Amino acid sequence: MTLEKTLYERFLHAVLFELVALLLCAPVMSWLLGVSFAHAGLLTLMISLVAMTWNVIFNSMFDRLERRWKAKAAPATRGEPRRFSVRIVHALIFEAGLILAVVPMAAWWLDIGLIEAFVLDIGLVLFFLPYTLAFNWCYDKVRAGMLRNAAC
Repeated sequence: MTLEKTLYERFLHAVLFELVALLLCAPVMSWLLGVSFAHAGLLTLMISLVAMTWNVIFNSMFDRLERRWKAKAAPATRGEPRRFSVRIVHALIFEAGLILAVVPMAAWWLDIGLIEAFVLDIGLVLFFLPYTLAFNWCYDKVRAGMLRNAAC
């Protein structure tokens, strides 16, 4: 495993992230919205596909920017897991971008107004913000351990 993430690793990261989220969200959305499990599941899947695409694009851009910052500030920090504060910024920006894509789609799918869809999305963000932070923090820790073991 290299220090720089491969396209395969980015894909695996995004699929794992969305699969766990899908398994957690579909039943809860069905129950909370009073819609069929299939209807909630399809919306969750659509949101997941948008999120996976955004995940790969956003993380690629974020990694490039972070490498530039680290190269200028402290080259010795390359390969170390991201600090918790960086993960907080990462999660906030990621979720803000996702809101811009998900709100119109949810409004259309559920046949509700943009305000109602925005409120629904705020509920999703309240789940996904800590979920994104926790998932990526754990992923970074596991990846760093795998890199250390591979170096031995």
